[in-house]
Amino acid sequence: MIRKELVAASAEPLILALLSKGESYGYAIIQEVKARSGGHLQWTDGMLYPVLHRLERRGLIKSRWGESETGRKRKYYSLKDDGKKAHKQHRDHWMKVHTVLAGLWEGQHA
Repeated sequence: MIRKELVAASAEPLILALLSKGESYGYAIIQEVKARSGGHLQWTDGMLYPVLHRLERRGLIKSRWGESETGRKRKYYSLKDDGKKAHKQHRDHWMKVHTVLAGLWEGQHA
């Protein structure tokens, strides 16, 4: 189980990274995170939507209502220009953290 503090800290960069690949909607984001993490990150609606709303209020993403292939309404999210910049900044920061941890753990065995 991944600690909730780490899940919370990684939520914004993960969402921005996924949206950098193209427009998506809440359920698809949840499923993509689950798939890409091998099931280690299992987000809920209650965790995802507050982050999406915060990103939207900050002007990093935008949303639009559209219809699914079944005709149901769903809200689609996409990056704005400031969101693209924020995505790059998050990526740079997380890569620095990864590099430091990988360097510390190099040669150590679990």
